[in-house]
Amino acid sequence: MKGSSLRAISIALVGLCCYTVAVAGPDLGAAEQQATNWPAIIMFMIFVGFTLLITKWAAGQTQSTEDFYTAGGGISGFQNGLAIAGDYMSAASFLGISALVFSSGFDGLLYSLGFMVGWPIVLFLIAERLRNLGKFNLSDVVSFRLEEKPVRTLAACSSLVVVAFYLIAQMVGAGQLIKLLFGLNYNIAVVVVGLLMTAYVLFGGMLATTWVQIIKAVMLLSGATFMAFMVMKSVDFSFSNMFTQAIGVYSEAHKTGMGDALKIMGPGKLTENPIDALSLGLALMFGTAGLPHILMRFFTVKDAKEARKSVVVATGFIGYFYLLTFIIGFGAILFVANNPQFLDLAKMAVTGKLELVGGNNMAAIHLSEALGGDLFMGFISAVAFATILAVVAGLTLSGVSAISHDLYANVFKKGQTTPESEMKVSRYATLGLAVFAMILGILFEKQNVAFMVGLAFSVAACANFPVLVLSMFWKGLTTRGAVIGGIVGLVGAVGLIVLSKAVWVDTLGISETAPNPFNGPALFAMPLSFLCCWFFSITDKSARAEKERKAFDAQFVRSQTGIGISGASDH
Repeated sequence: MKGSSLRAISIALVGLCCYTVAVAGPDLGAAEQQATNWPAIIMFMIFVGFTLLITKWAAGQTQSTEDFYTAGGGISGFQNGLAIAGDYMSAASFLGISALVFSSGFDGLLYSLGFMVGWPIVLFLIAERLRNLGKFNLSDVVSFRLEEKPVRTLAACSSLVVVAFYLIAQMVGAGQLIKLLFGLNYNIAVVVVGLLMTAYVLFGGMLATTWVQIIKAVMLLSGATFMAFMVMKSVDFSFSNMFTQAIGVYSEAHKTGMGDALKIMGPGKLTENPIDALSLGLALMFGTAGLPHILMRFFTVKDAKEARKSVVVATGFIGYFYLLTFIIGFGAILFVANNPQFLDLAKMAVTGKLELVGGNNMAAIHLSEALGGDLFMGFISAVAFATILAVVAGLTLSGVSAISHDLYANVFKKGQTTPESEMKVSRYATLGLAVFAMILGILFEKQNVAFMVGLAFSVAACANFPVLVLSMFWKGLTTRGAVIGGIVGLVGAVGLIVLSKAVWVDTLGISETAPNPFNGPALFAMPLSFLCCWFFSITDKSARAEKERKAFDAQFVRSQTGIGISGASDH
């Protein structure tokens, strides 16, 4: 599945990209769609061409399941840290957080801090033990001393739920971004993303995905750094000046008194009540330590030392990036909120609120045009699209691992399979997930992307994190406790969000009031998951449970030392 096949799909992809450029143009029936942004399309084409060359090179290096899932464990700690940052810094982060700061002021920092503070947990609790215990993914760790079939099935299913919601969010985001910025048809944009994602994963596996993520991270950090530098330069590198000027601009733009404008510097504009704020914080903090596509990256390095180095590097880049998004959000208030070029005056006349052309999620894009003109706006637009491609490739690889390595090789075949047959299933799973993602991306065009991402983090925090952390740290965890606790966390998280106002009323329109008055499930479902894991484990007196408890000591030694990992490179 290399050589001529790769050349054929590369030609097909380039041909499709050329076709989309040819048909690019404003759809008069869609008010949101903008005129064709040629600088963005040209830069996007350069990025796609370069990354396809990398995929061709990576295809020659990908010979086994270890190469496909973990790049053969040959990625350095620094490279992996940069790739993790590239995988984690999604378009939702870049566009969404800056837009939240633009509209909610200082409250937007809640998301910036929430996405960032999960990393010390990953560093001190998860990374080293995860690398020493696992081979390919999260399921390897939680099933280390527990019964494989039920635990792997649970871990694979919860991982697929997280991946599905994340994929929908990214595909919808990609379609809307390209529709807004490149002037392309939404459905075509979704198909382009799906085909490129298929090429990266199908042929290059983890190696190609890693390098796509590294290149994207460098591009995104460079563009965001320039934007933040220009914003700070305009206020003499003083945060005090930036905040003072933002209050003045906000007051004028909203035609409100200075007292109301000061609210952007205080709490209460983003979450309606403390419980929602706490749930959101818990989901973002602990969800990070349960995201399968992030945890999978720790198996691409050779040992636990490089895994720790990965997290340190990733934490530095991610923390720096989220500080930049905060500056970019306030910069958008300074340069965009009072510029008629970027304001949707017709919509403002109806809503009485500050509205941007293309929606407030375009605050960072409009700021890039205000600071650097069409060329820089084209670069930032292409970077935003590259961001989506990199994240989608990582998510797909994680989903493929759950299907082929967990469900096929270890649950259905009970380990009696060959690397060749597992690779074959991986290829088919990649194609299936790509088609699934494209269909969902088209079907969910109008859905709320932010809540899908929130749901992914909530499911990871409520279903994956309790089982993962207890399996590594608590001797008493049994298969029965892990499975029941994981199911309760998974069903509880999904159920509470479906019953919340954001989905029950705003999205589904079932009734005017929601059964669940809170939007965040983590505060309720995560403790319940821990409780069920504990209770159903301590009440499990079976012979299997006793055997699992006795196996903890051997697991603990290996998690701390790495003794027992086969092969010099851990694989």
